[in-house]
Amino acid sequence: MVKIALPAAILAGALLLAATGAGGAERAVPIPPPAADVAPAREPQVAVLAGGCFWGMEAVFQSVKGVQSVTDGYAGGTRATATYAQVSTERTGHAEAVRIVYDPRKVSYGTLLRIYFSVAHDPTQLNRQYPDSGPSYRSAIFPQDAEQRRVAAAYIAQLGQAKAWPRPIVTKLETGAFYPAEAYHQDFFWRNPTHPYIVRWDKPKVTAFRNAFPQLVN
Repeated sequence: MVKIALPAAILAGALLLAATGAGGAERAVPIPPPAADVAPAREPQVAVLAGGCFWGMEAVFQSVKGVQSVTDGYAGGTRATATYAQVSTERTGHAEAVRIVYDPRKVSYGTLLRIYFSVAHDPTQLNRQYPDSGPSYRSAIFPQDAEQRRVAAAYIAQLGQAKAWPRPIVTKLETGAFYPAEAYHQDFFWRNPTHPYIVRWDKPKVTAFRNAFPQLVN
């Protein structure tokens, strides 16, 4: 895990890269909206998505109009080992994930998936996201019901046919419970705006979302 304690030389390099704009482009991958979507509902719904470090995922989806709450946590493993220290060993089966509670009258599940694939992470990186490596950083969707699973599977197939990325999509559909992460991880992006990891990797994601989906910014 590199998010908490990076050597000084790497921190300096990360800040330089962020300042010069090298890597971490502030642009979304242009992808079509899903051809199929979950039927509208009146009550708040839940989506659980994994795509690398949950700090940036949380910040992106907290910026979406219609999202009521976002919680950082661990999905796909057991409650007994759902702690940062244990998940960091890469032996628990968890993925860093976010639990999104949203108003489907304002934003659909399909729209959340479009944001997830286009700006929140790179779905072609297997068991890693940029500087972070290991299965806890895998690209995975945890559908909460059969309808979400149907829509997510169809969208992955649709995007694969669209060939929006030069490499294949590796995102998997998984099952498993979600367990909230420790309090210090929650709202980390907003509480630590100058943290080198946030500056280098996560602020470009939020900027990309705001640029690509201005109508959805809350």
